[in-house]
Amino acid sequence: MNNMITGKINLLNLFTQKKKMASKSGEMECLIIPIALNKLFVGDKGVYLDIVAFEVKEPKEGQSSHLIKQSFSKEERSNMTEEQLKNIPILGNLNVNYKPSEPEPLSSTETIGEDDDLPF
Repeated sequence: MNNMITGKINLLNLFTQKKKMASKSGEMECLIIPIALNKLFVGDKGVYLDIVAFEVKEPKEGQSSHLIKQSFSKEERSNMTEEQLKNIPILGNLNVNYKPSEPEPLSSTETIGEDDDLPF
């Protein structure tokens, strides 16, 4: 595995409600996420939250490399005020962990004696 991206999304930064609900196996803590209120996309195979990641300029040691916010269509963004655009909550973060591969040698390991001609 060369590169890996890890991250977390805080679903409580969406419009949600935590609620304890009864189930066959007992009481469960649930998270209710309204689809329309959160502008989620309902597709044939699921319900999607569109996101966008912004790179953190010069992150400090141990700090995330990217911040995650909800992404909106061009039409939705044009209907938002500057204040609304500025206050889109940060939903989470990403960390890009680079694992550099071994560099290729720039020259051959052939030894050239002092009296030998150059090989090129």
